[in-house]
Amino acid sequence: MREFRFTHSANTIGRWTYNLLVKWGVTEELAAYINLFALLFLLIIIIYVFHHVVRRILRIVLIRFSKRSKIKFFHHLLNNRFPHFLAQCAPLLLVNALIPVIFLDFPDMIKPMNAITDSYMVFIVIWMVMALIRAGGDDLRTQPAFREKPLDSYMQVMRMILYLMGAVVIFSHLTGQSPFAFFTAMGAISAVLLLMFKDTIMGFVASIQVSANDTVRIGDWITMTKYGADGDVIAINLTTVKVQNFDKTITTIPTYSLISDSFQNWRGMTEAGGRRIKRAILIKQASIRFITPEEVTEYKKIQSLTSYIEHRQKDIDKNNERLGIDKSLLINGRNLTNAGLYRKYIDNYLSNHSGTHKKMTMMVRQLAPTPNGLPIELYVFTSTTKWADYEYIMADIFDHLIAAARYFDLQIYESEASGDTTSISFNDPLTINRKA
Repeated sequence: MREFRFTHSANTIGRWTYNLLVKWGVTEELAAYINLFALLFLLIIIIYVFHHVVRRILRIVLIRFSKRSKIKFFHHLLNNRFPHFLAQCAPLLLVNALIPVIFLDFPDMIKPMNAITDSYMVFIVIWMVMALIRAGGDDLRTQPAFREKPLDSYMQVMRMILYLMGAVVIFSHLTGQSPFAFFTAMGAISAVLLLMFKDTIMGFVASIQVSANDTVRIGDWITMTKYGADGDVIAINLTTVKVQNFDKTITTIPTYSLISDSFQNWRGMTEAGGRRIKRAILIKQASIRFITPEEVTEYKKIQSLTSYIEHRQKDIDKNNERLGIDKSLLINGRNLTNAGLYRKYIDNYLSNHSGTHKKMTMMVRQLAPTPNGLPIELYVFTSTTKWADYEYIMADIFDHLIAAARYFDLQIYESEASGDTTSISFNDPLTINRKA
């Protein structure tokens, strides 16, 4: 009854403006068009004001609910414009009721305009549901269990399903046919649709596999040379994965490539709490020699080697005495070498360094000789995974070990300096006239 009165009142206003224009001498046809545009202009103003007021009220209500209940979901609804979409329903219902009045002089336009408003209402419902889904997704991201999951992929799938359902409803409403007729028509072009949405389908399957197998999470550092990606994953969508490289550029990778191609994920290193150092010092092989008995006494002054040299020398002397070795030549029997002492010094230095991880593999090994020298490789983990700290610790270790090499009468290989003479000229007990 109220709707009838409202429509009747609006119809009276429309007739009044039409009759007024005719009374002013305007032709009936022109008066009908002028009256139509005038009513449309008035309707636009009413819709704008009505929508603004309703949206403002809804925002105030949601803000108060959010503050009182402290539920973050209401705050996410505001960020995803849920009040904006919900507020459009009231003006649209008003438009639907006034279409017969505005187009009274153009009855052929009433049905198409009603169809347009009904179709738009379907889109509004979809947008409201998507706002609810996005708000729920934002709320889930605040929880540790879902923070690193590819929620965007699932939301994109939901969006596609909603739009498909909306298309079915609109098709059925405009044609007056059953929704099954829509699917029948879609079946005829299914091969074309599969080809068009191939990447989307493959991306959806890949997203499920990535999530189920926990292959990649948002925030993981991955390296994928094929696509030039070396950085942190910032987004996993239905069709692409966004990687922010360390030079702040963005690389997009097809989601499906995460299960079809090889890549390196550094998450294990981050979770373990230690980052590996695997680097060698190249020693000139000509500088490696036996240690004389006189030098053994001097090397004992290196505090980290004192106990090792004493224990090792006793074992060597016992072995040589038991076998009756002639020690007039150093090559006879067992002997300490400057390279062996240097390796032990490195091992002790790493064990006592504050930046190395004591519970992970720590090893100093000698690799196969190369034309550039004998590699003495450090295989050790730092106690931190932060890039800057890792680089500082590694540089600090190698600065010390390179400087310490000359105390053992060893030379670091350098192609330009192969004939240089190395000696220690400051006041140090280990000045044993070392030359290359």
